[in-house]
Amino acid sequence: MKSSQTLPPAGGPRLPHGFLAAWLTLHLVWHKTNQLANDDKQPQKVVMPDHLAANVAFPHRRLKLDTLVRLRWLAVGGQTAALLVVHIGLGYPLPAGIAFSLVAFSAWLNVFLKIHSPSSLRLSEYAATLQLAYDILQMSGLLFLTGGLGNPFAFLLMAPVMVSATALSAHYTVVLGILATLCASVLAVFHYPLPWPGDAVFSLPPVYSVGIWIALVSTLGFMAIYAFRVAEEARQLADALAATELVLAREQHLNALDGLATAAAHELGTPLATIYLVAKELSDEFEDTDPRSEDIALIRSQAERCRSILKQLASLSSDDDRTFQRMPVSQLLEDVVAPHRGFGIDLKISASGSGDEPVGSRNAAIRYGLGNLIENAVDFAKETVDVSAAWDEETVAITIRDDGHGFAPEVLAKIGDPYVSVRNRRSNNREENSGLGLGFFIAKTLLERTGAKLYLENRPPPKQGALIRVTWQRSTLETLSSMDAQSFPLHKSERKIDA
Repeated sequence: MKSSQTLPPAGGPRLPHGFLAAWLTLHLVWHKTNQLANDDKQPQKVVMPDHLAANVAFPHRRLKLDTLVRLRWLAVGGQTAALLVVHIGLGYPLPAGIAFSLVAFSAWLNVFLKIHSPSSLRLSEYAATLQLAYDILQMSGLLFLTGGLGNPFAFLLMAPVMVSATALSAHYTVVLGILATLCASVLAVFHYPLPWPGDAVFSLPPVYSVGIWIALVSTLGFMAIYAFRVAEEARQLADALAATELVLAREQHLNALDGLATAAAHELGTPLATIYLVAKELSDEFEDTDPRSEDIALIRSQAERCRSILKQLASLSSDDDRTFQRMPVSQLLEDVVAPHRGFGIDLKISASGSGDEPVGSRNAAIRYGLGNLIENAVDFAKETVDVSAAWDEETVAITIRDDGHGFAPEVLAKIGDPYVSVRNRRSNNREENSGLGLGFFIAKTLLERTGAKLYLENRPPPKQGALIRVTWQRSTLETLSSMDAQSFPLHKSERKIDA
């Protein structure tokens, strides 16, 4: 680097206009962040629409302000230590006043944010981007004063972009990446000389400076993409697991409502019986020609209707008691397949094996998981779905075959991951074809919690369609307790989740 480009101008060090503009930007950052922080103090609500599988929203992309403040304190400590060692410990010349001012400004900004914002505050993506943009500019300012890209700490320009890649959306990360690239480009040409002993001026060959710039920018892009992909997969998995927990929590809530309905039916039964009895006695006192007899008859009929409704409510609890019954595998298949008949698809059931037929509890997790797989097979099949059970002394296997188009070969290995949907339904409804794969993910998760293993493949030619095999160790299936079934309550009205 030529000395005319790197040495400070005569009359003392002065900042270029671009760096002065960056300094003014610092004020905008903390001012805008404080304004957005006040807006973000309102509680955020997680909305769960009716179509649960396709509309799950969780605040994974909201960084805590306290996290950024703590990271900045680490940067302040490291920058202060580096400046002290170089300027005081080694005695190398550098524009210490301006450099320490930049570090002090970061410390002041941290104190300001700590005082005026709660530690639990979660920033919007825009506010977090402003914070990280400030960190890039502040680090660029220090590098400008201490040798530019020749400074061995120049790679720290990537740190804010890495934070963004793991926590923010892609377009915000791209913006920060462009900002970091622009700063690196400026620092490759314009900077103060690297602090060096005596009056010597350390200067890198231009070709080497270009190589450093290319290495820094390429590493920045690679690391940002890698970190974003890893974090995005983790976010998708977290969203899908949260959707699973919400489904189960909702079913538990509906199960509890059944018990409340039974209790309410019992409590209302006595006063309703009294009303019915009084109405009957009044009808005996009045002749049929009396105009009041018609009203009394209406009261009796409506009271009888109420008694019928309460009787149905009271039966909900007894219906749920079937969850604790034990049944053979063939009966379990009949129970799971029954709700999916009558949709124009021929559902065939078969069961065979060596030894006695396995008997297990009417586990709601198994019913839900198998029900979802069968439902998908019905949706994708052309004419027939075969559901078969086979067993021996050690294993139990349930196989589901359809005659649809099967799974796409290029994504067969990804089936079961959240947000992977690989087959189009027979329906022409656009919304019905826009599943995110959460239904299959939830079914797979529930079945695996019962000890099952899932195998998926396409049926060998000349046959067409998909084949799903679910296997258990026989001892595991037969020893599933009633507590296992109670852990995954099921309500038939909520069976369908788009896959």
